[in-house]
Amino acid sequence: MTARAIAALLAGALFGAGLAISRMTDPAVVLGFLDVFGAFDPTLGFVLAGAVSVTTIAFRFVLRRPKPLLAERFELPTRRDLDATLLGGAAIFGVGWGLVGLCPGPALVSLAAGVPSVVAFVAAMLLGAGAYRALRRAASVARAK
Repeated sequence: MTARAIAALLAGALFGAGLAISRMTDPAVVLGFLDVFGAFDPTLGFVLAGAVSVTTIAFRFVLRRPKPLLAERFELPTRRDLDATLLGGAAIFGVGWGLVGLCPGPALVSLAAGVPSVVAFVAAMLLGAGAYRALRRAASVARAK
């Protein structure tokens, strides 16, 4: 196993543990945060604030390096525009998150932890990703003709 694979595994495990410890794998916590006029639960707000704080500080140090430790160059987004694909994807993500209280990361952590109620969510997520890929491929072929 390469150093990059080990680093990715450790980062994923740390991220998953953080999601579990902060209870972001519990849809009730997420839905409670979104229920601002009902049983509001600010927990997710604190988790987000902590993540943004750590990232803001860490990025200042990391991006001063000439390159990452385990890669040849930084791979940062260069596009700054908003297109229909981005906005549509964000809308679908937000609606799904609001309806179910799960997003992909916490759902995969829950699946790995053996929570049976997330199986349908992960299956639908994978089906949706596959459908998107097939539609993009079909659109690309149609444009090429």
